[in-house]
Amino acid sequence: MNIAFFGSSLVSAYWNGAATYYRGMLRAMAERGHRITFYEPDAYERQAHRDMEDPAWAKVVVYPAAEASVREALDDAAGADLIVKASGVGVFDELLEGAVPELKRSSNLVVFWDVDAPATLNRTAGDPRDVFRERIPQFDAVLTYGGGAPVVKAYEALGARTCVPVYNALDPSTHYPVAPDPRFEGSLGFLGNRLPDRERRVEEFFITAACLCPGMQFLLGGAGWGDKPMPPNIQYLDHVYTRDHNAFNCTPLAVVNISRESMAAYGFSPATRVFEAAGAAACLITDSWTGIGEFFEPGREILVAEDGFGVARHLRALTRERAREVGRAAYRRVLAQHTYAHRAAQVEGILEGHAARWVGVAS
Repeated sequence: MNIAFFGSSLVSAYWNGAATYYRGMLRAMAERGHRITFYEPDAYERQAHRDMEDPAWAKVVVYPAAEASVREALDDAAGADLIVKASGVGVFDELLEGAVPELKRSSNLVVFWDVDAPATLNRTAGDPRDVFRERIPQFDAVLTYGGGAPVVKAYEALGARTCVPVYNALDPSTHYPVAPDPRFEGSLGFLGNRLPDRERRVEEFFITAACLCPGMQFLLGGAGWGDKPMPPNIQYLDHVYTRDHNAFNCTPLAVVNISRESMAAYGFSPATRVFEAAGAAACLITDSWTGIGEFFEPGREILVAEDGFGVARHLRALTRERAREVGRAAYRRVLAQHTYAHRAAQVEGILEGHAARWVGVAS
């Protein structure tokens, strides 16, 4: 199957939290014999902060952030068997959301792949005039990388023909256990860019925990936090490139996942970092959200905290032996059930469900 995918960026994770999801998902699809062309705009300095070369398993088309260039890319993609518009491309999203359904033929599928469904749904629910509302029924299917039943019901209420969550997962070829790195020594690490609907929760689950544990070293990685007031036991690392994520996950006593407000509200939305940490056999502490038990067993494969006080309690109780025990259990679980190979097989099943409506699906 020939897949044309319009997304934010495949080759740069800079201000682009979806990058590892795209990479893992599309690489796994390519390994199943599909041909991938990824169209991404030259925007937000991402090309200047690349963290990978063009992969052998996908053709990457970088187009200038101009309307004429977007339309050229759409013309180039028109012959694909599957044409995907991802949410949050960053430039000309409205144009793409209107144009991709217009490429629908009897022999192809057009799909909206939402990598931030809670934010999309909150936006459309709050604005009856949002033009995306009328686009939703024009896509053959909506795929989301999280949200569970609440997201499915919300999209169906807006007229989606089919809505299926395809969750984040692990690519074992890129995220795996490595030796500790002295740069990342500490008690607790957190990776995440500074975003409006994440900041309050980072204050609660990370900064508060640091204040409660003044004798412990905390590590903060991600763009945008440079002017954030923090206690002296937080070391700010700025943007951490993906090549260092394994070392970042493997070195501290534990790492923490902190969901964005919208993701936590909907539940069933494990971030990419959850599976990356599990793939590194790290001891992961997560903020509490509905559906955790669908992915990892609380107390055995993952530690759950209701607030910053809970994070601090877990840290004070953790020994290296206990942290290794939790990390190894998560590692076994993620390899058995939550790799992108599992997700790619799921996506094929979804597409095959539409086989009577189009030609060219892989058998």
